[in-house]
Amino acid sequence: MTGSDRPVVDVVVVGAGLAGLYAVHRFRRAGLTMRVFEAGDDIGGTWHWNRYPGARVDIPSVDYMYSFDPDWQRTWQWSEKYATQPEILRYLHHVADTFDLRRDITFNTRIDAARWDAEGAVWQVEAGCETTTCRHLVMATGCLSIPKDPDIAGIGRFAGATYFTSHWPREPVDFTGLRVAVIGTGSSGIQCIPHIAKQARELIVFQRTPNFSLPAHNGPLAPGKLEQLTDESGYRAAARLSFGGVPIERTMTPTYAATQEERQQRYERAWQIGELLELLNVYSDVMSDPAANHELAEFFRAKIMATVDDPAVAEKLCPSGYPIGAKRVCLDTDYFTTFNRDNVRLVDLRRDPLRSITETGIDTQHESFPADAIVFATGFDAVTGAVLSVDFVGREDRTLEQVWADGPQTYLGLTVQGFPNLFLITGPGSPSVLSNMAVSIEQHVDLTAEIITHVRDHGFHTAEPTETAVAG
Repeated sequence: MTGSDRPVVDVVVVGAGLAGLYAVHRFRRAGLTMRVFEAGDDIGGTWHWNRYPGARVDIPSVDYMYSFDPDWQRTWQWSEKYATQPEILRYLHHVADTFDLRRDITFNTRIDAARWDAEGAVWQVEAGCETTTCRHLVMATGCLSIPKDPDIAGIGRFAGATYFTSHWPREPVDFTGLRVAVIGTGSSGIQCIPHIAKQARELIVFQRTPNFSLPAHNGPLAPGKLEQLTDESGYRAAARLSFGGVPIERTMTPTYAATQEERQQRYERAWQIGELLELLNVYSDVMSDPAANHELAEFFRAKIMATVDDPAVAEKLCPSGYPIGAKRVCLDTDYFTTFNRDNVRLVDLRRDPLRSITETGIDTQHESFPADAIVFATGFDAVTGAVLSVDFVGREDRTLEQVWADGPQTYLGLTVQGFPNLFLITGPGSPSVLSNMAVSIEQHVDLTAEIITHVRDHGFHTAEPTETAVAG
């Protein structure tokens, strides 16, 4: 290794959200030097960018937090069962200030490229106008961080205001008296639509695929939940061993071992509790027996039909064609009741496809809809988007885009063959998107720290998965 090839730091971390901040804390404990690059102008990641009205976490607040501070209740209290975006962001700032996590972070800097130097066993990382040499490169960029560009004709022609839930303005947007169109009914759409409907003179919701959504029944933290935290370390340990990152007792009873009346009571209880992991744990075979899954889905559809006044609208809002749990179930506050408002209309794009955006609104195949503002709740280039936005070149000058041409292949969602010392926190193939992300992040960062320190302490230079490990 020549002098110029020597690593400037042990680790470069990309991203300063939930994962990046924990990486700073954990790697410092391991005695590693690091640089952290963040594209935004402050910490927070997902919770820095996603400021749209109604944005909330869908995991209970006391579970969606770091586990390394057992005395957190002395200096922090959650105000609600499901915290809003501003409160989560305040929590992350609180942790960053308490543990001095900012000093290694360079803001307003995006990673453009990273090239593996096999001779020096280092990564050359291009960040803005500088190149940093590091032994290990950690992508803490999140599963939902690169917005998906809407593939809609005429998107640049619209003369009114446009907003993206993935990149909302910092100042609140006032829709009072406006005709507003919302395109998309995924999680961000489901959260923001009720808020926009309360302001807008007219709201047109354009839906392609209806989603399963559970009412949050939000409110103050339940006394029983706080009692569980009496044994803080035991509670956090149980979270790590749980199937979804929240300590709940696993149901061992299969669906059809219970009577129909008992099943309906269990479904209703899960509905009223308003917790996603409790729902998928209602019976042991909900995610494995198609008949059991269908019955739970039918329960959800019946709830929608009972909530929405217009049967035709209700039918359009009922998810079909895929199992419940195949996509992360959404969490909502008054989403379905919003379609009972006189100023709200639903457009089913499966029956009336969207043709183009015009200067004055939106045209579908059969109708034109004038609008003063359009909100694009069209989501993200999920899981791989942020990783592939960097020009990675690994062994034998192969790019990551080439290696993943037929789909991403990883070991544990964390490492990639041919790209030594590269770690993808909650990357493709990990269970992150169906779990409590806070726990999944900590598990991945901890494993990364253990691998890096093992490499360092045993005189190795690289760690890389084998072909067998990736294929398995």
